[in-house]
Amino acid sequence: MVTVLALRVPSDAAWPTGQEALCYWLPALADPYPRSEWTQPVAYVYSPAFLQALAVLKALPWEAFLAAWTAILLLAVRYLVGARLWAPGIAFAALEILGGNVHLLLAVAIVAGFRRPAAWAFVLLTKVTPGVGLLWFAMRREWRNLGLALGATAAIVAVSWAVTPGAWAAWLDVLISSATKTAGLWAAVPVPLWLRLPVAVVLVAWGARTDRRWTVPVAAMVALPALWFGGVSMLLAAVALAPGRVGGGERPRAADAGGSRPAWRPRVAPIRTA
Repeated sequence: MVTVLALRVPSDAAWPTGQEALCYWLPALADPYPRSEWTQPVAYVYSPAFLQALAVLKALPWEAFLAAWTAILLLAVRYLVGARLWAPGIAFAALEILGGNVHLLLAVAIVAGFRRPAAWAFVLLTKVTPGVGLLWFAMRREWRNLGLALGATAAIVAVSWAVTPGAWAAWLDVLISSATKTAGLWAAVPVPLWLRLPVAVVLVAWGARTDRRWTVPVAAMVALPALWFGGVSMLLAAVALAPGRVGGGERPRAADAGGSRPAWRPRVAPIRTA
């Protein structure tokens, strides 16, 4: 925490640290969207459920919140690349860690989602469009995993809606208004979503058919609503999903979380010898 505060750039500077984290700390739980203009430096455009999940952290002073949030992002890097690659991983994700966005947590959710599909709820209730990665389950006919992902999301929405129904109605309005700004020409990488999204779909479909899990976080990154340099940190998930590894350095199982295998793999009859 001392290191984070010592290196912190004040929020009124031209390039402050924790710019995105500030967007999560400022909004009130009861009224999250007074600052929801997506193209502005300080704007909250995620679901009310995300703020509710951060309720304990949001009770902290700003400096303590930033320190805790930074620690979470550092641990996310550790989960994705392991102990040996932790330092290079931090260097690779430095812009993301300094900014405090959720891209690293998206990467963690995607990696974890292969064994715990409910983790995809985080993706759908924050950035939304990287949820294109769920096509992995659909293409492989892993309907149970797809159902778990969507069911967990629906359950979270139902509970959160019961607490703050007005905030959810406001979020739907934010999504509709933001949809007209997905051209993303104001972002660091000015490629509009409507061009990137088909590429992401093709990438996931190819990965599902060829059993390449690393394509899912890459496709999710391509499908971000807007591409910023920090979003590239999602590629660390490809390290976790490299052959021989599944999240946190675990060895892969013979099948995915749902125990299913691709329906298109042919069964080859044994060769009979005389």
